[in-house]
Amino acid sequence: MTVGVLLITHGDIGAVLLQSALDILPMCPLPTLNLAAPSGCNTERVLQDARHAARRLDSGDGVLVLTDMYGATPSNIACRLRTFHHVRVVSGVNLPMLIRVLNYPELELEELADKAISGGRDGVLTCASKDTTYAE
Repeated sequence: MTVGVLLITHGDIGAVLLQSALDILPMCPLPTLNLAAPSGCNTERVLQDARHAARRLDSGDGVLVLTDMYGATPSNIACRLRTFHHVRVVSGVNLPMLIRVLNYPELELEELADKAISGGRDGVLTCASKDTTYAE
């Protein structure tokens, strides 16, 4: 069995991140679904959709839910899933976080959540320094 991954984000953020990850990786090693929570959405309806998605993804090892911004609607919906399912919620999803998660399909839920956090944090860098020369 493996952990499922559910992205709950504003608009198409999750879909774009997932497609970008699949463009980079040769395959998607974990069962993964995306759920959009657009501005002004019916949160109860999105919660119902999220509960259904979590049921589909959970093969017994739980579901890692990745959201884009803590305290916003997608994150609040994700946190409400904890009442119904064995989930771990990590906010601040970015492409390095998602790639890191998908590169460790053998990990258990808690370890995978830790990998998500380290991937997201380690993927934020300053790319240029004052010594860098750019070709024009």
